[in-house]
Amino acid sequence: MKTLPLVECCTPLAGTTLSEEEATELERLFKALADRNRLRILNSLLQAGGEPVCVCEFQPTLGISQPTVSHHLKQLVEAGLLEREKRGTFAYYRLVPGALEHASGLLAVPSLRLAG
Repeated sequence: MKTLPLVECCTPLAGTTLSEEEATELERLFKALADRNRLRILNSLLQAGGEPVCVCEFQPTLGISQPTVSHHLKQLVEAGLLEREKRGTFAYYRLVPGALEHASGLLAVPSLRLAG
């Protein structure tokens, strides 16, 4: 019987480029994004072009109760994606400038991370 030469089956793992803090930040972000209503809120805010949107606008758009809308908005604020501004009895929300770009940068290839 002929013996075949040993062939390495995969590329050795090079390790991670994410620090523990960066991984924790991304974990928090992904947990916040792991909900279809929160993704729709983000999409609505992106469509608003950086302008603040009143909390009252989300309920008819999403078709969910006001307490549920408030819960989702709170999760996105705590994840660092949204800013909240109180105007009288209403709260207005907008994307934190650069928040999505920052998250994208954490996932980028190391050589691209250094360039940005």
